[in-house]
Amino acid sequence: MGTARLYASVAASGFRRYATYRIATAAGVFTNTVFGLILAYIFIALWDTKPHLGGYDQAQALSYVWLSQALLMVVAVMGGGFEDELIERIRTGDIAIDLYRPADLQMWWLAQDMGRALFHLMGRGVVPLVCGAFFFDLALPSDPLTWLAFLVAVVLGVAVSFAIRFLVALSAFWLLDGAGVAQLAFIAGIFCSGMLLPLNVFPGVLGEVVRALPWSSLIQAPVDVLLGTADPLSTYVSQAAWALGLLTAGRLVQSVATRRVVVQGG
Repeated sequence: MGTARLYASVAASGFRRYATYRIATAAGVFTNTVFGLILAYIFIALWDTKPHLGGYDQAQALSYVWLSQALLMVVAVMGGGFEDELIERIRTGDIAIDLYRPADLQMWWLAQDMGRALFHLMGRGVVPLVCGAFFFDLALPSDPLTWLAFLVAVVLGVAVSFAIRFLVALSAFWLLDGAGVAQLAFIAGIFCSGMLLPLNVFPGVLGEVVRALPWSSLIQAPVDVLLGTADPLSTYVSQAAWALGLLTAGRLVQSVATRRVVVQGG
Protein backbone atom coordinates (compact mmCIF):
# COMPACT_ATOMS: atom_id res chain seq x y z
CA MET A 1 0.00 0.00 0.00
CA GLY A 2 2.86 2.37 0.83
CA THR A 3 4.42 1.85 -2.60
CA ALA A 4 1.08 2.37 -4.33
CA ARG A 5 0.54 5.62 -2.41
CA LEU A 6 4.03 6.77 -3.36
CA TYR A 7 3.47 6.34 -7.09
CA ALA A 8 -0.04 7.82 -6.82
CA SER A 9 1.55 10.89 -5.22
CA VAL A 10 4.13 11.06 -7.99
CA ALA A 11 1.35 10.88 -10.60
CA ALA A 12 -0.57 13.61 -8.81
CA SER A 13 2.53 15.80 -8.72
CA GLY A 14 2.96 15.24 -12.47
CA PHE A 15 -0.63 16.38 -13.01
CA ARG A 16 -0.17 19.50 -10.83
CA ARG A 17 3.12 20.34 -12.49
CA TYR A 18 1.57 20.63 -15.96
CA ALA A 19 -1.56 22.27 -14.58
CA THR A 20 0.52 25.29 -13.54
CA TYR A 21 1.26 26.17 -17.19
CA ARG A 22 -2.16 27.69 -17.91
CA ILE A 23 -1.08 30.06 -20.67
CA ALA A 24 0.88 27.32 -22.43
CA THR A 25 -2.15 25.02 -22.16
CA ALA A 26 -4.46 27.67 -23.64
CA ALA A 27 -2.00 28.29 -26.46
CA GLY A 28 -1.78 24.54 -27.07
CA VAL A 29 -5.57 24.20 -27.23
CA PHE A 30 -5.70 27.02 -29.76
CA THR A 31 -2.92 25.45 -31.85
CA ASN A 32 -4.56 22.01 -31.81
CA THR A 33 -7.90 23.52 -32.83
CA VAL A 34 -6.44 25.53 -35.72
CA PHE A 35 -4.38 22.59 -36.92
CA GLY A 36 -7.47 20.40 -36.63
CA LEU A 37 -9.45 22.79 -38.83
CA ILE A 38 -6.72 22.75 -41.48
CA LEU A 39 -6.53 18.96 -41.47
CA ALA A 40 -10.32 18.63 -41.47
CA TYR A 41 -10.68 20.57 -44.73
CA ILE A 42 -7.80 18.63 -46.27
CA PHE A 43 -9.54 15.39 -45.29
CA ILE A 44 -12.86 16.64 -46.73
CA ALA A 45 -11.19 17.30 -50.07
CA LEU A 46 -9.40 13.94 -49.96
CA TRP A 47 -12.50 11.94 -49.04
CA ASP A 48 -14.58 13.78 -51.63
CA THR A 49 -12.12 12.47 -54.20
CA LYS A 50 -11.77 8.99 -52.68
CA PRO A 51 -14.82 8.08 -50.57
CA HIS A 52 -14.28 5.36 -47.94
CA LEU A 53 -10.50 5.72 -48.19
CA GLY A 54 -8.89 3.45 -45.62
CA GLY A 55 -12.29 2.00 -44.72
CA TYR A 56 -13.60 5.28 -43.24
CA ASP A 57 -16.52 7.32 -44.43
CA GLN A 58 -16.14 11.10 -44.32
CA ALA A 59 -17.68 11.49 -40.86
CA GLN A 60 -15.29 8.86 -39.49
CA ALA A 61 -12.35 10.52 -41.22
CA LEU A 62 -13.24 13.87 -39.68
CA SER A 63 -13.64 12.19 -36.29
CA TYR A 64 -10.17 10.76 -36.77
CA VAL A 65 -8.78 14.27 -37.28
CA TRP A 66 -10.20 15.65 -34.06
CA LEU A 67 -9.50 12.58 -31.97
CA SER A 68 -5.88 12.59 -33.12
CA GLN A 69 -5.60 16.26 -32.13
CA ALA A 70 -7.12 15.44 -28.75
CA LEU A 71 -4.57 12.66 -28.19
CA LEU A 72 -1.52 14.42 -29.61
CA MET A 73 -0.15 15.64 -26.29
CA VAL A 74 -1.70 12.86 -24.22
CA VAL A 75 0.49 10.21 -25.85
CA ALA A 76 3.34 12.71 -26.43
CA VAL A 77 3.81 11.83 -30.10
CA MET A 78 6.23 14.70 -30.52
CA GLY A 79 7.97 14.20 -27.19
CA GLY A 80 8.18 17.02 -24.70
CA GLY A 81 7.49 14.85 -21.67
CA PHE A 82 9.71 13.46 -18.93
CA GLU A 83 12.41 12.30 -21.35
CA ASP A 84 13.95 15.75 -21.80
CA GLU A 85 14.44 16.10 -18.05
CA LEU A 86 15.74 12.55 -17.68
CA ILE A 87 18.26 13.04 -20.50
CA GLU A 88 19.49 16.23 -18.82
CA ARG A 89 19.83 14.50 -15.45
CA ILE A 90 21.86 11.73 -17.07
CA ARG A 91 24.06 14.28 -18.83
CA THR A 92 24.76 16.27 -15.64
CA GLY A 93 25.16 13.21 -13.41
CA ASP A 94 22.14 14.05 -11.24
CA ILE A 95 20.77 10.64 -12.20
CA ALA A 96 22.97 9.21 -9.43
CA ILE A 97 20.68 10.90 -6.90
CA ASP A 98 17.63 9.36 -8.56
CA LEU A 99 19.16 5.90 -8.37
CA TYR A 100 19.57 6.25 -4.61
CA ARG A 101 15.89 7.03 -4.08
CA PRO A 102 13.83 4.32 -2.35
CA ALA A 103 11.76 4.00 -5.53
CA ASP A 104 12.19 2.28 -8.85
CA LEU A 105 13.49 4.69 -11.51
CA GLN A 106 11.25 3.40 -14.29
CA MET A 107 8.10 3.30 -12.16
CA TRP A 108 8.82 6.79 -10.81
CA TRP A 109 8.92 8.32 -14.27
CA LEU A 110 6.00 6.20 -15.50
CA ALA A 111 3.80 7.45 -12.66
CA GLN A 112 4.78 11.05 -13.38
CA ASP A 113 4.08 10.57 -17.09
CA MET A 114 0.64 9.13 -16.35
CA GLY A 115 -0.15 12.27 -14.35
CA ARG A 116 1.03 14.41 -17.27
CA ALA A 117 -1.11 12.40 -19.70
CA LEU A 118 -4.22 12.76 -17.54
CA PHE A 119 -3.80 16.52 -17.42
CA HIS A 120 -3.36 16.79 -21.18
CA LEU A 121 -6.39 14.57 -21.77
CA MET A 122 -8.51 16.95 -19.73
CA GLY A 123 -6.70 20.20 -20.48
CA ARG A 124 -5.83 19.85 -24.16
CA GLY A 125 -7.97 16.94 -25.34
CA VAL A 126 -11.56 17.85 -24.58
CA VAL A 127 -11.78 21.38 -26.00
CA PRO A 128 -10.45 20.65 -29.54
CA LEU A 129 -12.75 17.63 -29.79
CA VAL A 130 -15.75 19.69 -28.71
CA CYS A 131 -14.82 22.39 -31.24
CA GLY A 132 -14.54 19.76 -33.95
CA ALA A 133 -17.96 18.37 -33.07
CA PHE A 134 -19.40 21.91 -33.22
CA PHE A 135 -18.07 22.66 -36.72
CA PHE A 136 -18.34 19.23 -38.34
CA ASP A 137 -20.58 16.18 -38.41
CA LEU A 138 -18.51 13.63 -36.50
CA ALA A 139 -19.16 9.91 -36.06
CA LEU A 140 -18.73 9.86 -32.29
CA PRO A 141 -20.48 7.06 -30.37
CA SER A 142 -23.13 7.69 -27.72
CA ASP A 143 -22.50 4.42 -25.86
CA PRO A 144 -20.56 5.08 -22.60
CA LEU A 145 -18.99 1.60 -22.78
CA THR A 146 -17.41 2.47 -26.13
CA TRP A 147 -15.88 5.57 -24.58
CA LEU A 148 -14.64 3.47 -21.67
CA ALA A 149 -13.07 1.02 -24.11
CA PHE A 150 -11.43 4.00 -25.81
CA LEU A 151 -9.97 5.25 -22.51
CA VAL A 152 -8.48 1.82 -21.81
CA ALA A 153 -6.77 1.94 -25.23
CA VAL A 154 -5.53 5.46 -24.45
CA VAL A 155 -3.96 4.31 -21.17
CA LEU A 156 -2.21 1.45 -22.96
CA GLY A 157 -1.10 3.90 -25.65
CA VAL A 158 0.44 6.16 -23.00
CA ALA A 159 2.26 3.14 -21.55
CA VAL A 160 3.71 2.26 -24.97
CA SER A 161 4.68 5.89 -25.56
CA PHE A 162 6.39 6.07 -22.17
CA ALA A 163 8.29 2.85 -22.81
CA ILE A 164 9.62 4.18 -26.13
CA ARG A 165 10.64 7.52 -24.63
CA PHE A 166 12.24 5.85 -21.60
CA LEU A 167 14.49 3.85 -23.91
CA VAL A 168 15.27 7.02 -25.85
CA ALA A 169 16.26 8.82 -22.64
CA LEU A 170 18.46 5.93 -21.46
CA SER A 171 20.49 6.19 -24.67
CA ALA A 172 22.07 9.27 -23.07
CA PHE A 173 24.07 6.97 -20.78
CA TRP A 174 26.12 6.03 -23.84
CA LEU A 175 25.68 9.05 -26.12
CA LEU A 176 25.80 11.67 -23.33
CA ASP A 177 23.34 13.72 -25.39
CA GLY A 178 20.15 11.93 -26.37
CA ALA A 179 18.86 14.76 -28.60
CA GLY A 180 19.64 12.89 -31.82
CA VAL A 181 17.84 9.72 -30.76
CA ALA A 182 14.92 11.79 -29.44
CA GLN A 183 14.67 13.52 -32.82
CA LEU A 184 14.57 10.18 -34.64
CA ALA A 185 11.85 8.95 -32.29
CA PHE A 186 9.95 12.21 -32.87
CA ILE A 187 10.03 11.71 -36.65
CA ALA A 188 9.02 8.05 -36.34
CA GLY A 189 6.16 9.03 -34.04
CA ILE A 190 4.76 11.58 -36.47
CA PHE A 191 4.94 9.20 -39.42
CA CYS A 192 3.99 5.89 -37.78
CA SER A 193 1.42 6.84 -35.11
CA GLY A 194 -1.31 8.01 -37.46
CA MET A 195 -0.94 11.60 -36.31
CA LEU A 196 -1.18 13.14 -39.78
CA LEU A 197 -2.91 10.40 -41.77
CA PRO A 198 -4.66 7.17 -40.73
CA LEU A 199 -2.31 4.22 -41.07
CA ASN A 200 -5.12 2.31 -42.82
CA VAL A 201 -4.58 4.62 -45.79
CA PHE A 202 -0.96 3.52 -46.25
CA PRO A 203 -0.78 1.07 -49.18
CA GLY A 204 0.54 -2.49 -49.36
CA VAL A 205 3.58 -3.58 -47.39
CA LEU A 206 4.19 -0.06 -46.08
CA GLY A 207 0.77 -0.06 -44.45
CA GLU A 208 1.34 -3.49 -42.90
CA VAL A 209 4.71 -2.39 -41.51
CA VAL A 210 3.57 0.87 -39.91
CA ARG A 211 0.51 -0.81 -38.39
CA ALA A 212 2.76 -3.47 -36.87
CA LEU A 213 5.13 -0.96 -35.23
CA PRO A 214 4.62 0.17 -31.61
CA TRP A 215 3.77 3.76 -32.60
CA SER A 216 0.45 2.56 -34.04
CA SER A 217 -0.65 2.00 -30.42
CA LEU A 218 -0.48 5.73 -29.72
CA ILE A 219 -3.22 7.21 -31.94
CA GLN A 220 -4.40 4.74 -34.58
CA ALA A 221 -5.36 2.02 -32.09
CA PRO A 222 -7.40 4.14 -29.62
CA VAL A 223 -9.20 5.99 -32.42
CA ASP A 224 -10.15 2.77 -34.19
CA VAL A 225 -11.54 1.40 -30.92
CA LEU A 226 -13.74 4.48 -30.50
CA LEU A 227 -14.89 4.49 -34.12
CA GLY A 228 -15.70 0.77 -33.99
CA THR A 229 -13.32 -0.10 -36.84
CA ALA A 230 -11.14 -2.37 -34.69
CA ASP A 231 -11.84 -5.11 -32.17
CA PRO A 232 -11.04 -3.73 -28.70
CA LEU A 233 -9.75 -7.01 -27.28
CA SER A 234 -7.27 -7.68 -30.08
CA THR A 235 -6.22 -4.03 -29.91
CA TYR A 236 -5.57 -4.30 -26.18
CA VAL A 237 -3.54 -7.46 -26.67
CA SER A 238 -1.32 -5.78 -29.25
CA GLN A 239 -0.86 -2.64 -27.16
CA ALA A 240 -0.20 -4.59 -23.96
CA ALA A 241 2.34 -6.80 -25.74
CA TRP A 242 4.24 -3.76 -26.99
CA ALA A 243 4.05 -2.06 -23.59
CA LEU A 244 5.26 -5.14 -21.73
CA GLY A 245 8.03 -5.86 -24.23
CA LEU A 246 9.33 -2.30 -24.33
CA LEU A 247 9.06 -1.79 -20.57
CA THR A 248 11.00 -5.02 -20.06
CA ALA A 249 13.62 -3.81 -22.53
CA GLY A 250 13.79 -0.52 -20.66
CA ARG A 251 14.33 -2.33 -17.37
CA LEU A 252 17.16 -4.38 -18.85
CA VAL A 253 18.81 -1.29 -20.33
CA GLN A 254 18.33 0.51 -17.01
CA SER A 255 20.10 -2.34 -15.24
CA VAL A 256 23.06 -2.17 -17.63
CA ALA A 257 23.14 1.64 -17.37
CA THR A 258 23.10 1.48 -13.55
CA ARG A 259 26.20 -0.71 -13.55
CA ARG A 260 27.79 1.76 -15.95
CA VAL A 261 27.16 4.61 -13.47
CA VAL A 262 28.77 2.57 -10.68
CA VAL A 263 31.80 1.76 -12.82
CA GLN A 264 32.24 5.43 -13.72
CA GLY A 265 31.84 6.39 -10.08
CA GLY A 266 28.78 8.54 -10.89
